[in-house]
Amino acid sequence: MKGIAMTSKTGTLYGIGVGPGDPELLPIKSARILSEVDTVFAAASTKNAYSLAVKIAGPHIPAGTSIQMLQFPMTQDKSETRLAWQTHAGAIITELESGKNVAFLTLGDPLTYSTYGYILKNIQEMAPHIPIVTIPGITSYQAAAACINTPLVEGEESLLVVSGVNGGDRLRQMTVKPENVVFMKAYRNIKDINAALEDADGFARCVGVSNCSLPDQKIIQDVRELNGRTPEYWTIIIAKQSHAGA
Repeated sequence: MKGIAMTSKTGTLYGIGVGPGDPELLPIKSARILSEVDTVFAAASTKNAYSLAVKIAGPHIPAGTSIQMLQFPMTQDKSETRLAWQTHAGAIITELESGKNVAFLTLGDPLTYSTYGYILKNIQEMAPHIPIVTIPGITSYQAAAACINTPLVEGEESLLVVSGVNGGDRLRQMTVKPENVVFMKAYRNIKDINAALEDADGFARCVGVSNCSLPDQKIIQDVRELNGRTPEYWTIIIAKQSHAGA
């Protein structure tokens, strides 16, 4: 898209990862910046204006700070989602061009399976002069590994972090299987993910964690237990081969 002209006073965009859910896992730097920015943006569904990221960061957002929810359609229509990214990027740029400093909130880490990544790309294309500072956050799988006291990788091991939206297909496609696998967004395709792990032969420990670091956190020591029921939305799987960590 055509770039937006630069004005004499331009604000800074801060991409902030608020962590997996526990407000105490919000980075100190992010908390400081949230106390200073003029506007906070966050993603929401078109069905409602709720944002878990805003709830987590809420204690660090001063009263009077403008909070704007950007509604994204829950659809597989790529043209519709691209239009939403461009439209919302434009709205953020308008705030920045008025001289306001802006934060965009996202769960976990802003550059790991995040809506912010798409917003970031569009702003960089539409207004390359905008200063951008991205602050890393704790991912859900890092927090999940911590809550089950299990190393994600050791020594020369490898780690595959993959979306579970397409079930276990990505693991099946790999000729040489990694010693450790994390499936994010696992809730819809849990049966197929479990089938892929069993077919891979060697993943002796497959643990599920739902709502990690939140008050209703659940740990499922054997994810095959979930084959008979739909797991909760915020469910990830950490799978380790039997020789991993030996």
